Amino acid sequence: MKDYYTILGVDRKASKDDIKKAFRKLAHAHHPDRGGDETKFKEASEAYSVLSDDKKRAEYDAYGQVFSGSGNGGGGAAGFNPNDFGGFGGFGQGVEFDIGDIFGDIFGGGRTRTQRGRDISIDLEVSFRDAIFGVERNVLLNKTSVCATCNGSGAAPGSEMITCTRCSGSGKIHETKQSFFGTFSSVRTCDLCHGSGRIPKEPCKDCGGVGVRRQEEDIAFRVPAGIRDGEVIRITGRGEAIPGGAAGDLYIKVHVTTHPTITREGNDLASTLTVKLSDALLGASYTIETLDGPLSIKVPAGINHGEKLRVKGKGIVLEGGRRSDLYIKIAIKLPAKLSKEARKAVEKLREEGV
Repeated sequence: MKDYYTILGVDRKASKDDIKKAFRKLAHAHHPDRGGDETKFKEASEAYSVLSDDKKRAEYDAYGQVFSGSGNGGGGAAGFNPNDFGGFGGFGQGVEFDIGDIFGDIFGGGRTRTQRGRDISIDLEVSFRDAIFGVERNVLLNKTSVCATCNGSGAAPGSEMITCTRCSGSGKIHETKQSFFGTFSSVRTCDLCHGSGRIPKEPCKDCGGVGVRRQEEDIAFRVPAGIRDGEVIRITGRGEAIPGGAAGDLYIKVHVTTHPTITREGNDLASTLTVKLSDALLGASYTIETLDGPLSIKVPAGINHGEKLRVKGKGIVLEGGRRSDLYIKIAIKLPAKLSKEARKAVEKLREEGV
């Protein structure tokens, strides 16, 4: 006995909607007209014809076969015949659904989808400072864009729009196709007017009446403050344009160069300051480099190696324009050699327990 639930990949308590979705997925994958496995397609169709019908499903669940609506007097679904699907009203006897909904993508009908151009991905290198503060940039791309001469209409300047001669103004082309199940009618978007129902009386000379053409386009955008290395900026509608549809998007992957003295740690900045031993003991003033320019700071007396000094408001630009902090890590440089006087001073410190 065939397990129709296993064939469709659904639970025995699956709803009608779940069964329909499962069959639609299998039909798309195994349809013979698309080079699929005809045997698997027939099995899925047989399973669907039973499980989508309440009476047949009840019989199948109770007895493992179907007795109602079968041409062989008891074989039920085992008597499945793909030639039963020649009509538009249903999928075999007693099974009601929209065949255009299930096979729309196969035959070109079904729900209308808005056409969309391809996305474009590029890489952009920015300096560490520009990544922290943000910067205005431009990129020059050679891509398919809306024709600047006709603004996408496809018409020569001053030319009027007329009814499409191919679809008679409906924007759609109706076709009849022969398939595994018989004759089907389908509807597709007119490829001359791209669904608008109107075409230019005199086509634009620059784009040939298409409305889009290959050209260089200068795109200005802003790299946001605080962007991290490897993050992506998305610019909607600046990808490849297509006739009668929406343009794709532009994705810009940002690569941040390193800074010679400053690094990023989370939402803060960090740097290292090397100080002399005597300055660490007695305290001193040092000038450090920040992204805002040179800054004088006070190294307090008795500071330890590895301690950090916090410089407020000299870090990353956060939301609302607020700045995070810059942390200075202290590295105490020990002398390689000591003079006699210095050695005596250090020995005296040791005697004092320092």
